[in-house]
Amino acid sequence: MVSLVPSLTEAIAETLPGVLVGATDWCTRPADLDVPRIGGTKNPDLARILALTPDLVIANEEENRAPDLDALRTAGVQVLVTEVRNVPQAFRELDGVLTACGASGRPRWLDEAERAWSAPLPAGPRATAVVPIWRRPWMVLGRDTFAGDVLARLGVSNHFEGHPERYPRIPLGELLDAAPDLVVLPDEPYRFTAGDGPEAFPGLPCALVSGRHLTWYGPSLAEAPRVLGEALRAAHR
Repeated sequence: MVSLVPSLTEAIAETLPGVLVGATDWCTRPADLDVPRIGGTKNPDLARILALTPDLVIANEEENRAPDLDALRTAGVQVLVTEVRNVPQAFRELDGVLTACGASGRPRWLDEAERAWSAPLPAGPRATAVVPIWRRPWMVLGRDTFAGDVLARLGVSNHFEGHPERYPRIPLGELLDAAPDLVVLPDEPYRFTAGDGPEAFPGLPCALVSGRHLTWYGPSLAEAPRVLGEALRAAHR
């Protein structure tokens, strides 16, 4: 298998060691993953993928470009394209991917993740947040995103959930005018830090969160409710 999706790379490698023969440069988990690298998610080296003669290429409709996937199919490679817009869909797609890769049963981490997300949320008022994912220009979570659903299940409503675009560009002035209860700043794709991001939102609580736990669907899902919950609560202290 060749994986073009970092979170699915982690899921496959943790469940079926030795199955992967290639992954992207952005596939950083597991940390000891030792397979040939085939470029980025948006610019994979198709010739290198073909040279690896995979039985299957794992992709995602959001992370990977349709022309690249079509080119692989034209060359005779089977491509499995996932779609993940919410937490339940992530579990269904993970089941399908692992089965397609040869898993004979569900891994323990997947059962643990489903249990973690089935637990009821602590009672309390919901917060409304803006969730930047890039700056220069500022881009935020919009409608119908996996990360937005993750936050919603943790008691945080995305202010731009009703925007017609999934990742709209919003000027900083409009983000400030939204007057959210909270600003959620993940460390990927843009690496927001304590010194790069919060200063743009004076007077607003800012939660610096793990981008892997907010946006990846794989083994990190098992601990995501706890890790993200702690970061969100810390912003209000």
